Amino acid sequence: MITMNAQKNKIHPHKYSMWIAMASITMMFIGFTSAYVVKRAQANWLSFELPAIFWVSTALILLSSLTIYLAQRQFKARNMSSYKQLITITALLGLGFAVCQIIGFSDMKNHGLALDSTVSASFIYVIVGAHILHVLGGVVVLMVLFFRAYRTRIRTYSAVPIEVASTYWHFVDGLWIYLLIFFSLAR
Repeated sequence: MITMNAQKNKIHPHKYSMWIAMASITMMFIGFTSAYVVKRAQANWLSFELPAIFWVSTALILLSSLTIYLAQRQFKARNMSSYKQLITITALLGLGFAVCQIIGFSDMKNHGLALDSTVSASFIYVIVGAHILHVLGGVVVLMVLFFRAYRTRIRTYSAVPIEVASTYWHFVDGLWIYLLIFFSLAR
């Protein structure tokens, strides 16, 4: 017979799945950055500055981490109006992040660093592009939460989805910070 304490100490299956997914994503990006380090040692490697707009995108994603944190707090406080606003702002900041990244790609291309121009530029496009896709996946989840907030009564709505989404969002935020530091130091 399972006691109530044993039941309370179990991790929700969605949270467990998210941790497994984050571990897998981490391994993928470790593989990407390891390959970057290995290829960087080759004689034909071209070092270049990252587009300045990548720093703007960093500010946006850091701000979005704050807004999703606040959204989760508002949800738990049963303040659905603020929750909806904060989820919307978080999603918009995530989209803003992706737009800034794409502008950064355009800037790279305008400076002769197209996807197929150099190995170093190709790595940036692939790694940052993979990160953008993960952010956009998070934006989709945020929009689902937003629409659920309008159709679901607060009494029947579990906090697990916002907790899972928040964990993932902080993860992609931290992943971007890692990538930005990595690219800044590994030029």
